[in-house]
Amino acid sequence: MDLRADFLIIGSGIAALRAAAELAGAGDVLILTKAEPSEGNTGYAQGGIAAAVGAGDSPDLHGADTIAAGDGLCDERAVAALVEDGPRYVRELIEWGARFDRGADGQPALAIEGAHSARRVLHARDATGREIGRVLWERVSVLPRVAAHSHARVVELIVEGERAVGARFLQDDGSLQSARAPSVLLATGGAGQVFRETTNPAVATGDGVAMAYAAGARVADLEFVQFHPTVLHVPGHPRFLLSEALRGEGARLLNSEGQPFMGRYDPAGDLAPRDRVARAIVREGQRLNGPVYLSLEHLDPAFVHARFPLISEACRRAGLDLARDRIPVGPAAHYVMGGVHTDLNGRTSIPGLYAAGEVACTGVHGANRLASNSLLEGLVFGARAGRAMRAAQDRPAGVAATSGPGREPGAARPRSTGTSPTAAEVQDLMWRHVGLFRDGAGLAAALERLEVAWQQVESDLRAGALRDADAWRCASLVTVGRLIARAALRREESRGAHYRADYPQRDDVHWKRRIFDGEVSP
Repeated sequence: MDLRADFLIIGSGIAALRAAAELAGAGDVLILTKAEPSEGNTGYAQGGIAAAVGAGDSPDLHGADTIAAGDGLCDERAVAALVEDGPRYVRELIEWGARFDRGADGQPALAIEGAHSARRVLHARDATGREIGRVLWERVSVLPRVAAHSHARVVELIVEGERAVGARFLQDDGSLQSARAPSVLLATGGAGQVFRETTNPAVATGDGVAMAYAAGARVADLEFVQFHPTVLHVPGHPRFLLSEALRGEGARLLNSEGQPFMGRYDPAGDLAPRDRVARAIVREGQRLNGPVYLSLEHLDPAFVHARFPLISEACRRAGLDLARDRIPVGPAAHYVMGGVHTDLNGRTSIPGLYAAGEVACTGVHGANRLASNSLLEGLVFGARAGRAMRAAQDRPAGVAATSGPGREPGAARPRSTGTSPTAAEVQDLMWRHVGLFRDGAGLAAALERLEVAWQQVESDLRAGALRDADAWRCASLVTVGRLIARAALRREESRGAHYRADYPQRDDVHWKRRIFDGEVSP
């Protein structure tokens, strides 16, 4: 029997929960989440949330920094919505009980991070995302008409009469269950797991982009993948994000000879935009054939451990003292600027389907996201999507009628007979050829392999041959990897997070435009 609601939200991060809060009282809200509500990217966001709430700052200044980081491709209307709405929603979080760190004057303590021109990053030590998620979940979970269904791996959108009317999710026994609603919000987060090296949790496999694309939704800007420059790089230990807030508090990047080097690559030094710092780290390591380190040795150890307790503990588990040792670092896939194309209110190209957060693409980040704008994006555009869904309650009659064509939930499905790459093979292929440094030959080779794999995915989808969670996971990785590689091959320039060694310069004459699923905007 189908689950039914007035509003269906897929995901449980900041965008999903803020949308749910906006929908309070408007109808029955059903939240489907692949794991536990705390397992998405929101809970892994360390550094903070940027908003122009401090003295000497303003939305205009925050907007200018965002546009500069975006390297010529930001949608300025989206930026204006982000920076103008942001302070109000951040203050709302504080009213709802968010425990941000405070200074001696009792006001929120504001940090500075790379490419920001003012202190505007609110933080809860180094677990800001977790704190915001806690506040939003406590607010949403007690609402009388909100229900959450965890461990529901959503695998397909249901589209009938060209309108989204629900989704199918995988149950523990391998059968499919349907959830139906007149309005569906994708808030599934990111796709860092498409790459071998990533800061993202295991659930960040790009499912939302893959599902939306399979349903016919427009996607955009997927060539722009941000690789965070400072990730713990100790053999035998998991990759762990070392927040940009470390450098904001004075941490320095050192080469294998113990010398600062960022000034050689960028006038902004250690606080240059992330894409430039990441490439500089790799180049410096290659130049000296040795590791690159993050050092906080010159700072007060008590302050370091108190300000960054989670990062300190991660380093301790790897046998290192964050305050006293030089910490080996390297880049890893962190954030996808592109995604399901939406307007400023979360509407996609499919009626009834909305998207918000990292899965969505409003154009707010352009070619490179400004540090600590991701939590703000989820907060602002989650709220805007919720408002739009609430305002669109008057639906054409019969949009949630009977099941349309396609697989029936729970029906027997044949096994795939094709040969597709494993998830690990896709991740390795993407890291080697579609990673921080790209060129036409490598992209073409990756795309050739991914096209074959994607054709098999399409065949399996039509035949109903994707049987279990692992198969669906690999299908998402193949689909999103192919879209990233295709857009990266198309863009013959270097801009923001997209670097082509064979086209190393930014080319505004030909490429100050956006790529929508293989097509370039006019």
